[in-house]
Amino acid sequence: MTPRTRMPGLRRISVSAVWALPLLLTACVAPPQSTASSKDVSGEKIPATVSQDTTLTVGAPDLKVALELSGQIDDLPFKVKWANMSGGPQCSEAFRAGALDVCSAADIPSINAHWTGLDTKLVAVKFRSDPIRNPIYELGTAPGSGIRKLSDLRGKKIAYSPGQAQGALVLRILKKAGLTQQDVELVELASTGDVYPTALGNRQVDAAPIADVNIKRYLAHYGKEGGATVKHGLRDDPAHLWALTESVADTGKSSAVRELVKFWARAQIWIDKHPKEWVAGYYVEDQGLSRADGEYLVRRVGHPDLPADWTDAVRRQQQTIDLLAEEQDREPFKADLLFDRRYETVAAEAVAGEGTPS
Repeated sequence: MTPRTRMPGLRRISVSAVWALPLLLTACVAPPQSTASSKDVSGEKIPATVSQDTTLTVGAPDLKVALELSGQIDDLPFKVKWANMSGGPQCSEAFRAGALDVCSAADIPSINAHWTGLDTKLVAVKFRSDPIRNPIYELGTAPGSGIRKLSDLRGKKIAYSPGQAQGALVLRILKKAGLTQQDVELVELASTGDVYPTALGNRQVDAAPIADVNIKRYLAHYGKEGGATVKHGLRDDPAHLWALTESVADTGKSSAVRELVKFWARAQIWIDKHPKEWVAGYYVEDQGLSRADGEYLVRRVGHPDLPADWTDAVRRQQQTIDLLAEEQDREPFKADLLFDRRYETVAAEAVAGEGTPS
């Protein structure tokens, strides 16, 4: 199927229209579809032990800090080259170059990878234990937009990034509100840095999904002018360790990935149980945020959920695939292709009995 060149209701915002804002525009034409072969590795046995000479290149900067702060980093039974990257665009590029084995990412990058011929697998799954109460995103609304509830989005300009998690969330929000792309004006913007809050504050868009500390800062800067946020009431919490299929198909690297998932899982529990140390060591020292911002982010995250059964994760991923396929003229496919279920119970077993604080 050939992707259409422009989705109904979608336009790109010009640089001049946002004055001197450093807005990065995503390409309006969807990338060519060359669906990945999705190698089936389910029948390949993962060795029981890992060689200390095995090296993985890992794009998960926050994991590196967590392992350092918790004192676990020197216990890794293999060599790690830490890449200062995470998320879809950077990791996809590194995967294609053969320069990365594992990356941390949300749910959309693996889907887009499949549609563009990049064969990858999800090897670890994390959610939030109370995802509706602790969402990643809220729908920021511009001063004077008149948006108080989701149905008020009709006829409004909404920031939209088709290749990112924020873009998929916009489509879910429209569906929940009983709206279609034709009922709104999607303004194509890549969500990087403070692009979305700045576009909202300058009233270049009426609504945009914003996350984490951007929510706090947006309300602080523009709340007095009428800027606000609306809770979307949807799950937006998937987080994964995402691997190149070539890496998990490699006998030596597959066992190293298994051990990495164990350390990743223990790191999530350590972070959850040591919020003060995490705020000081990661948000303040590593990320350069204020202590107040770090504490705000810890409160928003809630507690981790590391399921031992991925059935629901696969089901929700399938719903996302089907939605994007319908809305972006893509070929639907089975979500199972994206999950390497040889690793399904590894994280949960690694932290069994540790629990999380309530």
